[in-house]
Amino acid sequence: MTTVTSPVAGHAIGLAAVPDPVFAGAMVGPGTALDPVREPAEAVAPVDGVIVSLHPHAFVVVDEQGRGVLTHLGIDTVQLNGEGFELLVKKGDTVVRGQAVVRWDPAAVEAAGKSPVCPVVALEATADCLSELRDSGEVKTGDSLFTWK
Repeated sequence: MTTVTSPVAGHAIGLAAVPDPVFAGAMVGPGTALDPVREPAEAVAPVDGVIVSLHPHAFVVVDEQGRGVLTHLGIDTVQLNGEGFELLVKKGDTVVRGQAVVRWDPAAVEAAGKSPVCPVVALEATADCLSELRDSGEVKTGDSLFTWK
């Protein structure tokens, strides 16, 4: 069982509320999404594991059970070409839950015309594998978002 914790502080809104049909339709995988606090922040690792994919706007951590968790910082933020994002780790690094991975500013993302909403997705999982899913309410960095069994 893997507990996935929040990489950012904000308001849990659930995947269906993400302004992107691929995430909203859970085509990437099940999970939830956060509308982040509008201040410069560090997005942190939602599980202990290895960084297997790392971009300024998104990262994947795979835990020791082989479960990959995608954190996507904003929607269509790939179009910002890394501007406003600072990588704090390297691909292949081992990280612990709560360790800072990317420094970013959700307000700057919004000012650039993109949504700062952050999907947090269980890759290659089915919806029935997740329980205790947070899809509403305030969330602090490190709060539990869902359990993956």
